Amino acid sequence: MDLEYKILKHTAKVGIIGMGYVGLPLGVEMAKVGYQVYGVDVDKTKIRLINSGKSFIEDVTSEELAPLVRSKMIVCYEDYKICKKCDIINICVPTPFTKSKDPDVSFIIDSGKEISKYLKKGQLIILRSTTYPETTEKVLLPILEKTGLKAGKDFYLSFAPERIDPGNKVFTTKTTPVVVGGLTKTCTDLSAKFYREFVDKVVPVSNPRVAEMSKLLENIFRSVNIALVNELALMCERMGNLDVWEVIEAAKSKPFGFMPFYPGPGIGGHCILIDPYYLAWKAREYDFHSNFIELAAQVNENMPFKVVDRLFEIFGENGIGSKTASLFIIGAAFKKNVGDTRHSPAIKVMGLIANKVKKIAYNDPFVPSLKINGKTYRSVKLSAEALKKADCVLVLTNHDLYDAKFILKHSRLILDTRNLIKPRGQKKVYTLGLK
Repeated sequence: MDLEYKILKHTAKVGIIGMGYVGLPLGVEMAKVGYQVYGVDVDKTKIRLINSGKSFIEDVTSEELAPLVRSKMIVCYEDYKICKKCDIINICVPTPFTKSKDPDVSFIIDSGKEISKYLKKGQLIILRSTTYPETTEKVLLPILEKTGLKAGKDFYLSFAPERIDPGNKVFTTKTTPVVVGGLTKTCTDLSAKFYREFVDKVVPVSNPRVAEMSKLLENIFRSVNIALVNELALMCERMGNLDVWEVIEAAKSKPFGFMPFYPGPGIGGHCILIDPYYLAWKAREYDFHSNFIELAAQVNENMPFKVVDRLFEIFGENGIGSKTASLFIIGAAFKKNVGDTRHSPAIKVMGLIANKVKKIAYNDPFVPSLKINGKTYRSVKLSAEALKKADCVLVLTNHDLYDAKFILKHSRLILDTRNLIKPRGQKKVYTLGLK
């Protein structure tokens, strides 16, 4: 029975390496249409939760997951031995960067080595992790071919970048198009046929490099445009008589040639912060310097420091001593309506402030606890009393469920980095991009 037949009949057994924000929603969609899904993860807590039918991310509910687990359509394991049963393996492992901001593809390398122990003829391996161009062909492929099997002949290899947007209820794993580029046309065709069984649209491209670069382009596009408005916000503050939020609203009335982006305390999530450095590193291999891309990344990375500087300016303007100051922080997630704190600028800001003020507390209904400089903080109730006790309230994440009027009513002083409090320009409210 060949792989194409198994794909079309939904009898293929599918492995997913990494059952996090990408792997778990992917596995759920596969299992819904009848594929047997085997998850592999090094995190024992994740395995225990998934195998008990409990979800730990917003994009998959426990009610959605539980019946798939009960029917054994999704089963998770700690080791890779289950890969020998798999017809298709999706690699969804993290791709962080080092302290010097060089790519760290060690998780891909380690996964490739483990998979190669169980690689067999007819298997399809698909790398989903965001990475630089040529990773599939120059990093993963040689590891797999050390087995003596040849890609495109004995097994199949493709790259299909993940496009998950945590918390997005409109564009989900199912409704977001999948770009896929295989090592050969057969690799691409098999991968495309597989994803078409549970994703609304598939976009085949000529090779893995195109697919890899397309993902970096998507995220760097956002990074560059966010950097532009962040710099514009700082310029408006310097000028002192311009409201960057009003400027953006006016500009977005143009029905063509403009897309609105908004300033904030920095950027977060797994990809947008990291991807410019992945591409810049790869570019240097070819003696090409991506100055514009790297500069935009630096602007965004500098925003948490700018927020802290502005906060202490406000303390000075209002006669508040930093050593005796009490600060209440609104929001810890990297964006609104999710509990994802990966590279959250709010966490960065809190880390910069924590040892410089007397007391710091935070509220985030999606983030019950977090660690700052080795100390554990727990989300406290957003009450009138908590707000009144603080010398200043710092808004770092604008969750939809926050009552801006309530926050305004009970706060002595507010620094709003997300345009949550309106109208802007009130006496006790300081807004990023308006001075």
